[in-house]
Amino acid sequence: MFRLDAHLRVYLHRDPIDFRAGMNSLVTLVEQTMQLDPFSRAVFAFHNRGRDRIKLLLYDRSGFWLLMKRLEADRFAWPRQPQAVIELSTEQLHWLLDGIDIEAMRRHPARSYRHAS
Repeated sequence: MFRLDAHLRVYLHRDPIDFRAGMNSLVTLVEQTMQLDPFSRAVFAFHNRGRDRIKLLLYDRSGFWLLMKRLEADRFAWPRQPQAVIELSTEQLHWLLDGIDIEAMRRHPARSYRHAS
């Protein structure tokens, strides 16, 4: 399994897309619909209507990458947030790709203490 750089930003497109869309169509979707820069240090994730496929679009110094994952028997647990673009950490993206429902995961809040008791 590959691992993405932890410093990349991750943006999910909430609604399903037509999976016949290629690299150029996805770049246009990022620019026009998501209102984001496809050349930024970010990964853009898209899913199909059946949520059994994911496409990842990212740009490195010399060109675009387009990766796709297809599940044979399961579905991805896509977040059900109301906004059109959902921002995740790369760790959350890896969980999503591994089949974990990231909305069900809760972390302890970050604490800041002044004194030890």
